[in-house]
Amino acid sequence: MSLFKRGNIWWVRFSTPGGQQIRRSAKTADKRLAQEYHDQLKASYWRVSKLGERPRRMWEEAVERWLMEKQGEKVNLNEDVGHLRRVHPHLYGRYLDEIDRDVLDDLTKSRLSDGVSNATVNRMLEIVRAILRRAEREWDWLERAPHVRMLPQAKRRIRWLTKEEANHLLAELPDHLAAMARFTLATGLREANVVKLDWSQVDLARRCAWIHADQAKTRKAIPVPLNAEAVLVLRQQEGKHPDRVFTYKGKPVTKANNHAWRKALVRAGIEDFRWHDLRHTWASWHVQQGTPLHVLQELGGCSDYEMVRRYAHLSVEHLAKYADDLSEIRLVSTNLTQSEI
Repeated sequence: MSLFKRGNIWWVRFSTPGGQQIRRSAKTADKRLAQEYHDQLKASYWRVSKLGERPRRMWEEAVERWLMEKQGEKVNLNEDVGHLRRVHPHLYGRYLDEIDRDVLDDLTKSRLSDGVSNATVNRMLEIVRAILRRAEREWDWLERAPHVRMLPQAKRRIRWLTKEEANHLLAELPDHLAAMARFTLATGLREANVVKLDWSQVDLARRCAWIHADQAKTRKAIPVPLNAEAVLVLRQQEGKHPDRVFTYKGKPVTKANNHAWRKALVRAGIEDFRWHDLRHTWASWHVQQGTPLHVLQELGGCSDYEMVRRYAHLSVEHLAKYADDLSEIRLVSTNLTQSEI
């Protein structure tokens, strides 16, 4: 039977010329429209098989392949999967070549109506754009990917703490979180790398640690030199667990950005601050003490130079000489003028 019902919705079912079994929702309660959808779909498979036309691919096929390929490229896909769940009701069941500017604009309006920020909508659209571009450029599933229009958003300022603020926060944190925060401020490592740090990745004798390539956001191994503060923190964790460095009540910590962290921020009177901003604080302190940006890029395991350029405004010492030179020129010019008068 080529048409059947599930609830009030008609579904189509048939075999392609190559023997593939197709079962798909027609997304309608109207049998006439369902039959029309069935005939068009079956004809498209016939043209692919007999005339060599490019097969039309569905959005869900592209998502499945993209997620499978990304498993080997990204450390954590949970955030991306969350955005894709929001996209699902809008794009599920659509052919890739049906996803045009109007469809994407409707998706954008729908997410904005949920009360989310432009930045959140843009993150979702970035994932949609990445999937469509890969379908065009790598998989040859799409003739041309549509332009994805991003929403305007203000550039977020770098949020960092002064040494005094940092010490105040550390004093309010529980011991296990304070240790992890101190280690982050000493090394600049991301939360996931601190939480999952194993003793097998630490060499206290050589005062170094390392993040394996498959643990790093950029998929490149990160060497981590340990300063005196970082070594002290690690020494205080010795003997607490055979594998993991940071623990709570004898068990490995699973998350640092938790309820206890947020309560400590309130007690310390620190607002608009995330755990990741500890990394920004580390980078800001480095730049302010004169660490060159290219060195900071390597220390932080940043993928490109532009990532560390965000901190350049915090260091003006290298510009002071040029400012003084201009001042001296003005003084000479003034003296000459006065002498001439």
